[in-house]
Amino acid sequence: MIDRLKIMDERYEEITRLLSDPEVVTDIKKLTELSKEQRGIEKAVMLYREEVKLLDSIPDLKEMKNSDDSEMAEMAAMELEEANTRIAQIEEEVKILLLPKDPNDEKDVIVEIRGAAGGDEANIFAGDLFRMYNKYAESKGWKITVLDAMPSEMGGYSLIQFKVSGDMVYSYLKYESGAHRVQRVPATEAQGRIHTSTSTVLVMPEASEIDFDLDMNDIRVDTFCSSGPGGQGVNTTYSAVRVTHIPTGMFVACQTYRSQHENKAAALELLKTRMYDQILREKEEAEGAERQSLIGRGDRSEKIRTYNYPQNRVTDHRIGFTINRLDAIIDGKLDLVIEQLINEDQKRKLSSGEAIRL
Repeated sequence: MIDRLKIMDERYEEITRLLSDPEVVTDIKKLTELSKEQRGIEKAVMLYREEVKLLDSIPDLKEMKNSDDSEMAEMAAMELEEANTRIAQIEEEVKILLLPKDPNDEKDVIVEIRGAAGGDEANIFAGDLFRMYNKYAESKGWKITVLDAMPSEMGGYSLIQFKVSGDMVYSYLKYESGAHRVQRVPATEAQGRIHTSTSTVLVMPEASEIDFDLDMNDIRVDTFCSSGPGGQGVNTTYSAVRVTHIPTGMFVACQTYRSQHENKAAALELLKTRMYDQILREKEEAEGAERQSLIGRGDRSEKIRTYNYPQNRVTDHRIGFTINRLDAIIDGKLDLVIEQLINEDQKRKLSSGEAIRL
């Protein structure tokens, strides 16, 4: 592990020099790649440097511990114990940092929530999930931008797509893809019976120009009049936009904005992200059992979590975690679950020896 950290330290210094090279400074793509690489290893390098200093101090501290000066010996013994304790802490932290990193962790995301099984109640729950993610984003200092929405007449959404921008967004929200099940008495239920409904969540890392280029010659743009439930949001101009990737047939539509130009920009962003997500999924399938060993990136049909309102209980089925804090979680305190998922993900990687294979 020390040898690996030494190589990372040398690479960190090399990147620092390259970032001041005039040729690199004018190459935006190269500059972005190097900056991202340096940020990715910086914490491990700083911990390594701290450990080296501590290790260098130990021989002197041992010598001072055997001093005839009792006060100096006592102080040295205390510092030696603190140094050894800190070295052990650093080694544990570094083990986590040396785990294989998801190259998309720093990306913003586009999230799609759909009401699925359960009719109106599923749509209402989709709205509850959107508010949950909205409040969670606020607590993280992230920004949410709605790209497209189809409100339901009874409340909530049959579909809502939105972008989440901020620091390390995908590293947290990637665990949310899958089917979310709710058990509660719907407001429309006259006899007080508990119903089970489902909404699906899809979290996609936003595609950037560095990931791949979208050839506009392969894109067909169609416009149509936007519409909404009960006549709300109906626009008599052709501002709604549908963009289609002709070679694959993949398409998305957007009618959120009054401006055709804004709807087209949002639709293209959605399309590009969907295509990038498809590339990632095909790559994972080609590489074999990666999805079985990791917790993130579940299929839309995979039941990942149940929200039981009568018992104020949330259960994440992937890791067998249950907590009676549904009221707090649905109010945006989603870290109560996500931190458990991150810890379990790291534990599985450590036990499989992925850090050693680096």
